Amino acid sequence: MANIQDTLDGIMEIDGAIAAAVVDWNSGMTLGTAGGGKYLDIELAAAGNTNVVRAKLDVMKSLNLKGSIEDILITLTEQYHLIRLLGSNPNLFIYVALHRSQANLGLARYTLTQLERELEVLPVG
Repeated sequence: MANIQDTLDGIMEIDGAIAAAVVDWNSGMTLGTAGGGKYLDIELAAAGNTNVVRAKLDVMKSLNLKGSIEDILITLTEQYHLIRLLGSNPNLFIYVALHRSQANLGLARYTLTQLERELEVLPVG
């Protein structure tokens, strides 16, 4: 099992990685971040993407769609943004931004899935 920092370190090894975060979408609280810098304000991006997750869950509920979200892909002109909800804790998600010209999207998604499975987030208290 890996902790949050190990997982973020693994994500940052993905070709084209700009930044990554583990986020609680209920509170908007970021549990850990890596990267960012001049390319991306990772704290702001992570908090803002809680709204993306909430909106998709609301639409699923309105449409009475069964199942759960595995991941959400946002394709920008120069970047990919991936949001992967944790199977072990659906209140949390991993967020990663990638340079589109450098990243292999299929490999990035596969790696993110593997890292998500290994991540263990212990409850506080």
